[in-house]
Amino acid sequence: MSTGLDVLIDHWKADPLSTYNSWFLWDERLKNFRSIRRGLAQVVKDIDAGTFGNAFRGSSLETVVGSVAEQRQIFKGADHAFLWKPKLRIPDIYENAANQRAFARLLHACDCCDSAEEIVEAIRRIDGHQIKGLGPAVANLIYFVHPTLVMPFNTAIVKGYNAVTGSNVKLGRWDHYLSMREGSIRLNTQHRRALSNDMGALAGLLFDIGAGRYTAPPREDDAHAVLAWEADLEKVREESAAAHKQWLAERESDATHTEIQGWLRDLGKSLGFGVWIASNDHGRSYAGGRLADGCMTHLPQGMHDGIEAVRLIDVIWVEANGSKVAAAFEVEHSTSIYSGIVRMLDLALGTEVGTNSAMFLVAPDNRRDDVQLQLRRPAFSRVSELGIRYLPYSELKNHREAIARFGSGLKPLIEISRLL
Repeated sequence: MSTGLDVLIDHWKADPLSTYNSWFLWDERLKNFRSIRRGLAQVVKDIDAGTFGNAFRGSSLETVVGSVAEQRQIFKGADHAFLWKPKLRIPDIYENAANQRAFARLLHACDCCDSAEEIVEAIRRIDGHQIKGLGPAVANLIYFVHPTLVMPFNTAIVKGYNAVTGSNVKLGRWDHYLSMREGSIRLNTQHRRALSNDMGALAGLLFDIGAGRYTAPPREDDAHAVLAWEADLEKVREESAAAHKQWLAERESDATHTEIQGWLRDLGKSLGFGVWIASNDHGRSYAGGRLADGCMTHLPQGMHDGIEAVRLIDVIWVEANGSKVAAAFEVEHSTSIYSGIVRMLDLALGTEVGTNSAMFLVAPDNRRDDVQLQLRRPAFSRVSELGIRYLPYSELKNHREAIARFGSGLKPLIEISRLL
């Protein structure tokens, strides 16, 4: 027998502007997991080496938290909890070295462990330090390390959880977070078939309830409340239809991204290279077929630690003999370049066949300043060694056909791109 929450979940999944469709099913969400995890590992290294510093701005933590905050609406504002508030002296992990090291131990423990019990124990240890201003918002970072074991945490998610369960979870307290996590696991288990093993799906549902997009289901024995609630659901559906333009704009953005990948695919083939398309984009529709049609089904031998991240690079050109990666392309239409740069680093520094490969960030003409600003971040200090080049859309569009007909090797692309 269907419950009110079952009905709500069905409406939520059918709503194109719900977090389920706009974030949980968003390809970039999955592509960012490894880069965020790697960023957290860099934070730990910096603290252990004594090079983290005593400020949020310019630190490796700012870089990785900024990437989390760019994960569309559900994590918007995730960086607020980590911004240094001098009058309150919070969060106290910048000026207090002991607290800073305790924070690093939490991140390291969660990165190394693989069970819920170990994660909870690590959280209890950090809670025992009573670090002022360092609360359950950290769970938003740990979620990207263990998405099946950790529940994201923010004001809207808490409000949604309280509305659905009748609980009274409060912000800022680890014990309240742990109780919410236990309750969320039970709730997710009850509705697993409609949701996901990834706790992000349930978090998205609770976020939309807590943000006021949906009303929590009423008690089953209150017929009047049930009717009113169903009317509210219908109203949300109507509002979604009216706001459908926003969703179409985002879909158009994805289509543009795919089109650029298609240009690079066809150009690479014309120049005699083997072409690899990001593994999660293989099935995208393009030119009456699939984006990965006629492309490589396996990456070259010599990929080791960075293989999973490298598989997600938008387009890779491989030498005809399959022995070496000739060039790698990350298409940055509208999202942060953080994950793309991390994948480039994994290719260049973590694989045998990626050494000395040409690296290109392919982006709209108006994003050059944004790309350069991102590359100045301290976390990308090694990027200058890679010789990454900026390839504007217009240059690729205007010259790709001529390069395909008369060009050879990478020299034409070098000519129409700019060193960053």
